[in-house]
Amino acid sequence: MARKAETISMIDTLAEFKELKSIDKETMISVLEESFRSVIAKMFGTDENYDVIINPEKGDFEIWRNRVAVADDQLEDNNLQITITEARKIDPDSEIGEEVTDEVHFAGFGRRAILNLRQTLSSKILELQKDNLYARYRERIGQIIAADVYQVWKKEILLLDDEGNELLLPKQEQIPNDIYRKGETVRAIVQKVDNVNNNPKITLSRTDKIFLQRLFELEVPEIHDGLITIRAIARIPGERAKVAVESYDDRIDPVGACVGMKGSRIHGIVRELRNENIDVINYTSNVSLFIQRSLSPAKVSSIRVNEEEKKAEVYLRPEEVSLAIGKGGLNIKLACMLTEYVIDVFRDIEGADEEDIYLDEFVDEIDTWVIDALKNIGCYTAKNALALSREEIIERADLEEQTVDDVLNILAAEFADDETKN
Repeated sequence: MARKAETISMIDTLAEFKELKSIDKETMISVLEESFRSVIAKMFGTDENYDVIINPEKGDFEIWRNRVAVADDQLEDNNLQITITEARKIDPDSEIGEEVTDEVHFAGFGRRAILNLRQTLSSKILELQKDNLYARYRERIGQIIAADVYQVWKKEILLLDDEGNELLLPKQEQIPNDIYRKGETVRAIVQKVDNVNNNPKITLSRTDKIFLQRLFELEVPEIHDGLITIRAIARIPGERAKVAVESYDDRIDPVGACVGMKGSRIHGIVRELRNENIDVINYTSNVSLFIQRSLSPAKVSSIRVNEEEKKAEVYLRPEEVSLAIGKGGLNIKLACMLTEYVIDVFRDIEGADEEDIYLDEFVDEIDTWVIDALKNIGCYTAKNALALSREEIIERADLEEQTVDDVLNILAAEFADDETKN
């Protein structure tokens, strides 16, 4: 009786397990039956003459054995046959050749059988869990999930979802400015799910451009509702991104809707992406116009597009060139990624002073931060700066008097050298 109680308690434990792991009743019944049959087959060589009945509502089970009645002196297989004498103890009306059914108690098979059952059940349930995990996350590829940091390693982060499943965030899928601490919650998209030797490996990403797209869908109701469509995304994680959007409703300004009142919508995305600078532009099927918009904030003077070779030559006023290229070349790189065109930038020298010199060419003599300060007030060339008074530069660029004097002397000396040579 104690053994039977032990077996029944095992079924109760499995019922609890089922609740925790969200395994449906039909599947659990099937797993239990398969496990019982597997153990019976190992013990007797076959399970074909056994009926296993699982009662999930009661939390118990029944096992019935079917054997053929034979003469007492002709018993050859105790598992498949039963002597007529024993058969009539079960059913007094039994006859030789007839099938006799009796209930067997699994606990009566011994402790080894119970141990085998436990091991078989554990193995099948683990396999079932892995299959379910793989199938569930395969359906969530490209979706944002939240998980808690469990372990921080050099090459990857181990996270746990709300069910305790392990997820990986590799170093290359982390935003460069990300800092992780154990226990904190991280948002990312499910990038891929592998299943090698029935061991699911779930990889997350925060650098994938789909992550940026999903964040826009969360923050901008018009995108979620389909009133605005994201047509293209270019992204250098942690640095800068460009997003091209389009509205099918003329009453909706897609860029304004994405940015929000005083930047309220886009600020949440920027914070999530560790202050990644995001440019939102209007999409257009006009390739020339799209390329011009992609180079924002630079203003293009003229453009030549070769649609067959997917190349574009863009001409800009000298003071616009650095804006088009951007710091570290980021702006033009993102424009190429967004439009899928190779963009070459040229100075539009028509009407420009050919003897003028860009301030960037003085980087060996003038500190970069000083050059940037001058650019901020519209001085991109030496003659731009020399055209302003000393006092105006000091006031507008917020530079020290000595610094401005040094800069003006360097610039003036360059043209003095040219006049001497002439």
